[in-house]
Amino acid sequence: MPSAVLPEPAPLPKWQRPAKTTASLPWADIKVLDLSKFDKPGGKEELAEELREAVHDTGFFSLTNTGFSPEEVERQYDIGQGFFSLSQEEKDQPQYRCDFTKGHYFGYRPAHEKTIMSTDVLDNVESFNIAKFIPQYANEAFHPFFEPYRAEIEAFSRKSLDLASKVFTLFSIILELPEDYFSSRHAYSSPSEDHVRYMTYHPRPLSEDDKVEHTWSRAHTDFGSLTLLWSQDVAGLQIKTKSGEWRYVPPVDNGIVCNVGDTIDFWSAGYFKSTTHRVIRPPEDQASIYRQGLFYFVRPGDAVDIKPAPSPLLKRLGLLKEDSDDQAPVTGLQYVRERVKNYHDHKDYANKKGQKFVVGNLQIEDEAA
Repeated sequence: MPSAVLPEPAPLPKWQRPAKTTASLPWADIKVLDLSKFDKPGGKEELAEELREAVHDTGFFSLTNTGFSPEEVERQYDIGQGFFSLSQEEKDQPQYRCDFTKGHYFGYRPAHEKTIMSTDVLDNVESFNIAKFIPQYANEAFHPFFEPYRAEIEAFSRKSLDLASKVFTLFSIILELPEDYFSSRHAYSSPSEDHVRYMTYHPRPLSEDDKVEHTWSRAHTDFGSLTLLWSQDVAGLQIKTKSGEWRYVPPVDNGIVCNVGDTIDFWSAGYFKSTTHRVIRPPEDQASIYRQGLFYFVRPGDAVDIKPAPSPLLKRLGLLKEDSDDQAPVTGLQYVRERVKNYHDHKDYANKKGQKFVVGNLQIEDEAA
């Protein structure tokens, strides 16, 4: 019998990239890596040297010539915008919700349900996280809206981790490890908390933002290994520098902003920095815009131990403790689930500056631990 022909998905309204701000802002100096060098003779080694300073000092960097066309990226923004344009009743169904009581982050996170910094101001972040397209996650949250675009989202998801694997190769080279040391611990076929994220920030009145120090996403480090953020033209993302200053992360045309997460920080014994960052109210010429984001969050394999890697560089620098091999393992799933639960399973996103979050022998300190 002939196979069934699936209907073409309905046309989606086109997402319009916002104009960049004209405000004069204190921009961070973020290293930009041209990945067209990667497959050239000596290219990986050259890129690794370019990356070394960025991941050691700021933890943030940008990528260009990533293999993603503007049309591919804009199509994903179309899909995200289409979902967020549904009615709240259509979006918010119990079977598609994140279950933060279990540290579970696949599915829908609605806005306007939690307060910020112990005030009456409501959280303005809305997102949907889609797990990897592997058999183990066949029953994870996947809203019916996304079904006509499943093939496109899966292709984007797989291509995102392929790109991240190139960055992991550079990390391995820097630490003088086998080139597949990190990529093998983030295989697409292995269960992990990886996800594509569609996200939007709802604009808030200035009178409310004034109550919460203009905070849209409180200061934090990322929970996994590597974050990919397709360049965001609405200003607001800031990193905290070594001197304690907040600087805006600049947009890079057709680029991807990346940052190191906690688990790569642990694997590198702190050599790669999981940098504190936040999102604040955009400048006034962008403050009324829905700040839409497109991400891929890379998490370590569920069963992977995230103790410091046996790096010759780290040994020479004295960063590896003699008893590191004897400590009880902390797996990727264990760390990420506990971190998500700690961050999200409450009714108020309060500041907890200086507190430590601890799992086993691993700990992270940031302003929202």
